[in-house]
Amino acid sequence: MHKITAKEAFVILIQTSMLGELQIEEQDVYHFSKGLPGFEEETSFALIPWENTPFSYLQSTRDKDLSFMLVSPFTFVSDYSFELNEVDKEELEIKEQVSVYSMVTIHSDTTKSTMNLLAPVVLNPEQRLGKQVVLHHTSYETRHLIWAEDEANSVKGGV
Repeated sequence: MHKITAKEAFVILIQTSMLGELQIEEQDVYHFSKGLPGFEEETSFALIPWENTPFSYLQSTRDKDLSFMLVSPFTFVSDYSFELNEVDKEELEIKEQVSVYSMVTIHSDTTKSTMNLLAPVVLNPEQRLGKQVVLHHTSYETRHLIWAEDEANSVKGGV
């Protein structure tokens, strides 16, 4: 008879269309009470780092074909900032820790890939809650180029 260890008890298997079957630790699964805009019925997502890159996947735990590429906006826009309103703080049960990501759109010309600074994905790693928040009264865009033109030229040479 196999005895279940504490570590095994907190691992779940999910199916992904890009990465196949994955073992995900429970601590990497976030609950989005209202889903994501356009995908309100999907409320459970795993955050999966893309090794050796600044990017991660936000993968639905139910729909293998639904995933989003994320990146910390601070990696490319060091002065990115916004104030999270009280309603969002309460919904996410934020006390101290918070993680912020931007959704990425990969363009066929990688140097034209963009990230959405207007609607960041905010995660509470303590409670494992998440929400995509739409910012108001800001100049941030939904299609902010990830690489500045000089960086894009070096990316072009390396891709």
